[in-house]
Amino acid sequence: MADRSTPGGQAAARDPRTVWQRLGRLTRRAAVAVGAAWLAAACTGLPEASVRGTGDLGVVIERASGRVQIVETTGMTRLGAIDGLGDLSHASVVFARDGRHAYVFGRDGGLTRLDLLAQRITHRVKQAGNSIGGAVLQDGKVVAAQNYAPGGIKLFDAGTLELLADIPAIGRDGRRSKVVGLADLPGQRLAASLFESGEIWIIDATNPRQPAVSRLPAGREPYDGLVTPDGRWYLAGLFGEDGLSLVDLWQTPPAARRVLAGYGRGQAPLPVYKMPHLRGWAMAQGQAWLPAIGRHELLVADPARDWQEQARVAVAGQPVFAMARPDGRQVWVNFAFPRNDTVQVVDTATRQVVRTMTPCRGVLHMEFTPKGEALWLSCRDDNRVEVYDTATLRRIATLPAEQPSGIFFTARAQRFGM
Repeated sequence: MADRSTPGGQAAARDPRTVWQRLGRLTRRAAVAVGAAWLAAACTGLPEASVRGTGDLGVVIERASGRVQIVETTGMTRLGAIDGLGDLSHASVVFARDGRHAYVFGRDGGLTRLDLLAQRITHRVKQAGNSIGGAVLQDGKVVAAQNYAPGGIKLFDAGTLELLADIPAIGRDGRRSKVVGLADLPGQRLAASLFESGEIWIIDATNPRQPAVSRLPAGREPYDGLVTPDGRWYLAGLFGEDGLSLVDLWQTPPAARRVLAGYGRGQAPLPVYKMPHLRGWAMAQGQAWLPAIGRHELLVADPARDWQEQARVAVAGQPVFAMARPDGRQVWVNFAFPRNDTVQVVDTATRQVVRTMTPCRGVLHMEFTPKGEALWLSCRDDNRVEVYDTATLRRIATLPAEQPSGIFFTARAQRFGM
C-alpha cells in the first residue's frame, strides 16, 4: 500500500478507483453485520425487531385454557401466548437464572419448560399426579418439583428435564405426605414442608443424583413455607395450630422451633375459605408481615427480636397474599371469599390501611414490577389483568385474559425462594 505521507500516497488516496474500492469494502462489512443480526433473529424464530432481553418479561396463567400469556412490564403489553400446558387450575412458575426459560408446574403433574423469547415449549414431562410448584437450585442447573400426589420431591436437569432423583415424602410416622413450601436455599439446598407428617426437610442437593435429607419436626400440618430474601430463615405456617415453625439456616445443624405461638388464643377461629399463601413474602421495614390463618389480620414480627410479634393490622377479610412493594413502603393484601373482590394497601410506616379498593371479581394473585412502580393483579371472574401505579394507586392499564390466576415476572429468578 502506498504511503499517504508521500506524493505517491496522496495521489493514490485521490484516485477514484481507490475510493470506490474502500467504499465497497465498507459496504460488504455492513452487509455481513446485517446478515449476522438477521441470522441471530432467525435462530430465535422471531423477526429482528422482536429480539429482546428478558428482564421485563413475565407470564400470566390462563387457568381455564391451559395457556400462558407472555407479557412485558415496560410497555404493559401482551407479546404472545403458549398453549398445551395441561391443567393449570393451581399452576406455579419459576424461572431459569437468565430469565429466558420458565418452568410451569400444573395440577395434572405436568412440568413444562418454556422459551419465552421463541414463545414455545421446549420440553414437557408428566412427572406426578398433582404438582403445585417448584424451585430452581442456586446454580441454575437443577429444577425441583413439589408434589401432592404422590407426595414427594423430584429433581430434574434444568436444560433437558432428565430425572435426576425421586425423593418420596415419607415422614417419621411412615405416612406419605403432600409436599408444600418448597424453596431454594443458599448452598445448593432446598427446604420443604410435609403436611400430614408435620415435618420440615432440608435437602442438600450438591450431588443432585444423591440428595441428602435432614428431617426436622415442624408442628401440626404445615401448609406453606418460605425463605427470607437473605436466605437465612425458613418459615412454615401451621394449619393445625396457631403459630409458625422457624428454621435458622445458618445454624449447624439446622433446628426448627415455634414462633408466634397462640396468636389466636382465647378467640374462636374464623372459617378458612382459602389457605393463606406465604410465598409472596412481605418483608418490609425490617419486619415480616404475615397473613394470620383464621383471622382478619396481618401479623407483624421482628426477626431482630427473636421473631416476636410487634403489631397486628386489622384488614377487610381473611388475607391470602400479603406482598411487599420492593422498597418496603407498602404491603398489598388480597382476600379469600367472600371478600375476594377486595384489595387493601397498608402503609408500613404507619401500619395503617391507606386504601381499600374493589377492582374486580375474583382477585387471585398480585405481582410487583421489579422496582415496584406498578402492581399487576389478576381478575379471574372478569377475564382481565389490571395494572396499578403504586404511587397514585390508580389503574393505568388493562389486559384481556381468560380466567387469569398466577402472574410471575422474570425478576423472581434473582431471588431466593421464588
